[in-house]
Amino acid sequence: MTTRQPNAGLERLFRESGWTMRQCAQAVNRIGTERGTPLKYQQPSVHQWLRGQLPKESVRPLILEAFARRLLRPVTHAEAGFPSPANDSNGHPNTVEGLLDLGRQDMDPSRRSVLGVGLFSVALTIPGWPDVVGRIEALKRNPKLRIGQSEVQAVKAMTERLSDLDDDFGGRYARPLAAAFLVNTVTPYLNADASSETQKSMLSAAAFLCYLTGWMAVDEGAHGRAQQYYVKALELAGAGGDHNTYCHVLRGMSVQAANLGHGAPAARLANAAAEAAPESTPRMRAFMAGQQAHAYALAGEKTNALTSLREAERAVNQAESQLGTFGGFSSATLAYSTAEVRHALGDTKGSVESLHDHFRLRDSTDMQRSKLIFSSLLAERQLEIGHMEAACSTWSSVLDDYPAIHSGRIDEQVKKIAPLLSPYRGNPLARQTAEKAISLTRK
Repeated sequence: MTTRQPNAGLERLFRESGWTMRQCAQAVNRIGTERGTPLKYQQPSVHQWLRGQLPKESVRPLILEAFARRLLRPVTHAEAGFPSPANDSNGHPNTVEGLLDLGRQDMDPSRRSVLGVGLFSVALTIPGWPDVVGRIEALKRNPKLRIGQSEVQAVKAMTERLSDLDDDFGGRYARPLAAAFLVNTVTPYLNADASSETQKSMLSAAAFLCYLTGWMAVDEGAHGRAQQYYVKALELAGAGGDHNTYCHVLRGMSVQAANLGHGAPAARLANAAAEAAPESTPRMRAFMAGQQAHAYALAGEKTNALTSLREAERAVNQAESQLGTFGGFSSATLAYSTAEVRHALGDTKGSVESLHDHFRLRDSTDMQRSKLIFSSLLAERQLEIGHMEAACSTWSSVLDDYPAIHSGRIDEQVKKIAPLLSPYRGNPLARQTAEKAISLTRK
């Protein structure tokens, strides 16, 4: 009979983390909940792992992610003393075939509960611009299909329509459509015969559609799935030489990390996006600096956060003084970024003021989903500073529009209303608002 050997690799990680066994178990449990599979590990389980008992295969990635978040660096299976997963490969995946597989898995709305459990990784390896620029596998050309710029324009137009559907109705409705379009139309175009210019244009269009589909996955709360789409978007953007989309995707990945509360990864991604940005127009500087400010604030870097926020303010003022040079990042967006920075730095009252500025400056054509998300944040912060009646009024406007939006992010915010108002259940207005939220909450 062999005696089980202690797991020296896991022991080294455990000591480096500074955790107690109870804290380690809690960290793994939190990630399980985030993934949609709640766990109830306690101190004895961690003790057994350190003594050499292998955790379940499905739990090992969660343990690695817990240590990666704690140590702020990637942690591999080998480093933790775990065997490599069966499907592990050191080769470079085929970008187009990988995109095809990803889209096929995502086309069936009935599989949402399965696909949504993908794990968000703070230690995800992000390909740098030199790693992806101009690099694309030898595509399997289909001589029977030749495309030109008209097909490129069709993909761009369809992407705009899908983006409008996502804005108006939420990612749960739009994502299966986007995935089907990727699989049935875009990937065949990527393999079609085309001029070099058309091929690059199609790769660029596909990259932005892939990014949009990842954004829809974020809206559903499928964060691991979103990261997969984002990495494919980076690869496609590099293959097409599209520096702007590459930076746009990196910034989107920073937004995702920030919304999940991961300040250090959000700052790393925001800085990577800013450093790789090919142009220094006021619009681009504001777009990048505003996200850097939010990420720095979440990471506790107050000086850098305020410096980046001032840079965003200067860029917005410069851009708005130059007719025809500005878009995407407006004064309303800046006010929202300011609200997030203030809240992350502990100034909740200031955050409420900045959110009011955002809604005052907001354009009537701005997307409905962001209006409900930002309104929900406003209500939560109004309640936090003791303005219960104002919070109920804000929440009431959210609940009036909520049934038309199928967004995982808004679902989660609506689910919080009743618990947040539970201390005020003796107040008729609070009770009425909580009951309305409960009646509308999606299971």
